[in-house]
Amino acid sequence: MPIAPNFTSILSKDWEINFTQCAPNGFLKYTDLCNILQLTAAAHSEIGGISFLDMQEFNQAWVLSRMRVEITKLPKWGDLVTVKTWINSLENSRSVRALQMHVNGEKIVGSETFWAVFNTKTRRPEGLALPFEHFELYPEKRATQEGFSKINFNHEKEIVFEKNVFLSDLDIVNHVNNVKYLEWCLDLVDEKLILNQAVKSFEMNFLKELSLKDKVIIHENISESETIFSITKEDKTSFALQLNWK
Repeated sequence: MPIAPNFTSILSKDWEINFTQCAPNGFLKYTDLCNILQLTAAAHSEIGGISFLDMQEFNQAWVLSRMRVEITKLPKWGDLVTVKTWINSLENSRSVRALQMHVNGEKIVGSETFWAVFNTKTRRPEGLALPFEHFELYPEKRATQEGFSKINFNHEKEIVFEKNVFLSDLDIVNHVNNVKYLEWCLDLVDEKLILNQAVKSFEMNFLKELSLKDKVIIHENISESETIFSITKEDKTSFALQLNWK
């Protein structure tokens, strides 16, 4: 698709929180929060001519490599939220995108995301085949207090769950959807922490693809201020999640 006439380098998009996106406490699920952020990023790429459809002409797609989310509070059922997004950096095969969620003008969520261009046939990263110079970059305009980082999962941990990858776990790029990893891990957290909105921030590292029928092991390491999950396949880590508690 060509660049839309209404294209702007900073996009604001409104979303109404519906009941299917909420936990039993009536507040937005963390997984659906990530979905809303990513759908906003996708909407910006569509009007900017670098969407999934555009990139598929070259067998390319954006895949998420790292994501940090900082939360002051979660929106609730019926809230109208505004998500703003812009790009901090974009070069060759990599991009850093910022996102912020507001309710009634108050910032409640900030996120920094790191994306890579991925060839869906060779299953390897490569340079973006589409023009992107029309995007103004905002390297100093940060959405979070801290940037994303490499999670240290190389410490003592215990096996807490084993599972197989099912068809429902896969996305349009034919690998496990990034939000699914988060869902698998949050299902193993004490529900009181989730329902009481005890998550101050969380960070995800996506390291290796997982595909249909893969067998994986979920590991956990708990401390007073944080919980770290890692997901391995054949002793190689595919994903890491760090939950920071209030």
